[in-house]
Amino acid sequence: MGRLEEKFQGAMFDIYRRAKAEAGYNATVFLKMLNERGALSTAKYLLNADEQSDGYTALWLKGRLDLTVEALVAENEKWHPLFDPKEIERARARLAANEFEFKFKEQNKTPG
Repeated sequence: MGRLEEKFQGAMFDIYRRAKAEAGYNATVFLKMLNERGALSTAKYLLNADEQSDGYTALWLKGRLDLTVEALVAENEKWHPLFDPKEIERARARLAANEFEFKFKEQNKTPG
């Protein structure tokens, strides 16, 4: 595992902890995936899924899309080397479809 991937793993565990502490959402399936698949594989699996995950939906209902894998990937360019451009676009599009307010609007435009 490279240095960037190690840092990404830490960030993924961090959004799990923050979802539990800040949103009261205990993402047990997400945690299991992180422990079994690793962070990068989990992120790619969730981003490439045809439908948003149950965890994504739960965080949307709590008004905390900022704690999703999609937001982690879309909003922080330092992770972009780990992902295919199509995966990053999927993350942005899923967030945009749910009216997520991007921090950096000019970087997160989805094609019309």
